[in-house]
Amino acid sequence: MNAPLRRVGVVVMVLFGLLFANLNWVQAYKGNDYRTSPYNGRVQIDEYDRQRGYIMVSNPGSKPIALSTATNGNLNYLRSYPGGAAYAHVIGYKPVNGTATGVEQLENDFLSGTSDKLFADRLRDIFTGSHTAGGNVTLTLSKTAQDTAYEQLAKNKLGAKSGAVVALDPNTGAILAMASFPSFDPNPLVAHDSKAAEAYKRLEGQAGNPLLNRALQETYPPASTFKVLVSAAALSANRNPDTPLQAGPGYQAPGTTHVIKNATSSTCPQEQMTLKEALTVSCNTAFARLGVELGSQRLNDTARAFGFYDNSLRVGNLSATDRGLRVEESVLGPLTTSSGGDDKPNIAISSIGLNEVRVTPLQNAMVAAAIANDCSQMRPYLVERLVGPDLTTGLYSAAPKELRRSCTASEAAQLREMMVSVVENGTGKKAQISGYVVGGKTGTGTADEEANAGSDGWFIGFAMKDGRPVAAVAVILDDAGKGGSGEAARIAGLVMKGVIEDKGGK
Repeated sequence: MNAPLRRVGVVVMVLFGLLFANLNWVQAYKGNDYRTSPYNGRVQIDEYDRQRGYIMVSNPGSKPIALSTATNGNLNYLRSYPGGAAYAHVIGYKPVNGTATGVEQLENDFLSGTSDKLFADRLRDIFTGSHTAGGNVTLTLSKTAQDTAYEQLAKNKLGAKSGAVVALDPNTGAILAMASFPSFDPNPLVAHDSKAAEAYKRLEGQAGNPLLNRALQETYPPASTFKVLVSAAALSANRNPDTPLQAGPGYQAPGTTHVIKNATSSTCPQEQMTLKEALTVSCNTAFARLGVELGSQRLNDTARAFGFYDNSLRVGNLSATDRGLRVEESVLGPLTTSSGGDDKPNIAISSIGLNEVRVTPLQNAMVAAAIANDCSQMRPYLVERLVGPDLTTGLYSAAPKELRRSCTASEAAQLREMMVSVVENGTGKKAQISGYVVGGKTGTGTADEEANAGSDGWFIGFAMKDGRPVAAVAVILDDAGKGGSGEAARIAGLVMKGVIEDKGGK
């Protein structure tokens, strides 16, 4: 063979080798991705040949909040969401093209009928010639609480354009309500034509970012709600509710000329008050001083004990805690200098929940829930049960799990005592519920300590009956202005009433 032919032969062999390698790569390593891709037409047709399972709330007898109905089109079933915008950020949506979101994505295999849990159903259907219907998912949501949370956010009395609510069962970690506003109607996003893509583009460009789940994915300055954690840090350092604190109209931390003031001149003008009194009236100067006294290490340790700096938290199914809806990390920001010492000016402002302290609504609800539950912080979750296509065969039930111990039971009791004083005697009176012991903490905050008058309104709290926690809640009204924390407290009370109603008044 002459030299030119040999060169051609080598080139052909190299090309065949590359082709063979690519074929193996596609078949062995990428094959499953292509087979299961939502953009694969065969997958779409096969998936829509089967009736996708229901998604339901926890209330017995309630109608599904996600279901599939038969059509006369090329795709046999159309997904619909009767719950609309109130449930959109929790259940998500399942488009024909593209990736599902929310619970629709987390439990896609089970809802679509391809899960290993439904193997027996698929085996049976081989002999009957039927398409295995999807399994059904029951969520932890309390219908009345969820509907109330979204409605009150959307119709808040101050005209706040955005916000979020999270309600938890402190005993189990079950998410009883999770609402984010503004929201969106998921139904146009699951249409079987090009209108779905058009609807998504409109939402992407809409003001207020309605696709964002603010309950999990947005962080805010916690403002005075953070004083609950500073109080917890103080209790861990052998203070108690009756420990006297230095108060007064202003506080200038060492190393700065900036003076921290109270919300009003009448808030705590006296030179001294107890820790309980300071929390009740939300005294900025007392807590700024207290934070500096406690120091960065104790504040950071306490925050971590309640769930700050947890960047691995996911909420969904407790049998798979490594996957689920992602939760943004809550942080305190820098509290030390470059040399490692306490940055006292930063600590002072951070101790009233401003500066670079950031928290998600879920995290703040978890703080309240832990305190209500003797500082046993339970792992939050959304999926309560998985039931077979026959709606009777139970295939999974959630088994609540403790996430961490946040403080001692004695410290939790003292924190509850102080938070109850806030609702009964202080800034949180609008959260009161007749016949229940309610504790909480209001907050008004922005990134700027001087901007108190026109900023976010917070309330975190809990309701107790006969010494047992019934619900814990966090409400944030973004840029609500004056009265925001009072409106947040009012909404929190209504949401907890919704939980109580769905539990039969217990």
